[in-house]
Amino acid sequence: DLEYVSKDGKKERPIMVHRAIFGSIERFFGILVENTAGDFPVWLSPVQLKVLPVTDDFRPFCEDVVKKAKALGIRAEIDSSDDRLGKMIRNAELEKIPVVAVVGQKEIDSNQLAIRTRKGGDLGSFAVEDLIEKLSDAIKVGKELKA
Repeated sequence: DLEYVSKDGKKERPIMVHRAIFGSIERFFGILVENTAGDFPVWLSPVQLKVLPVTDDFRPFCEDVVKKAKALGIRAEIDSSDDRLGKMIRNAELEKIPVVAVVGQKEIDSNQLAIRTRKGGDLGSFAVEDLIEKLSDAIKVGKELKA
């Protein structure tokens, strides 16, 4: 029974048209973030692979890994902080990154990556191409990366 007085002094009932095109999407994402506590599955995570160089000397190798991952549509980035490795790993866990690759001299010499996941912990070493292919396949089918 809401009414207002129009220009001509008559009481009229207002009509309101409501469109919530983006509102429903925003609510969906709000519920999704709340229910997962930001720990998204690998296929939905904003950053799917984070590469952690032990020192800046290993950055070119890491950049090559990220370039190969991005070529297959994997959302990857390098940790460019000056933190120690333990802190970089801890920060990646706090950021809820699903797959973390550690790169040191041993990994460069063998062209491999030491992998740990949020769900499975330390998975050991993978050849760069094998990891990128397995991760890409896991993302496509909506599964977590496994050893």
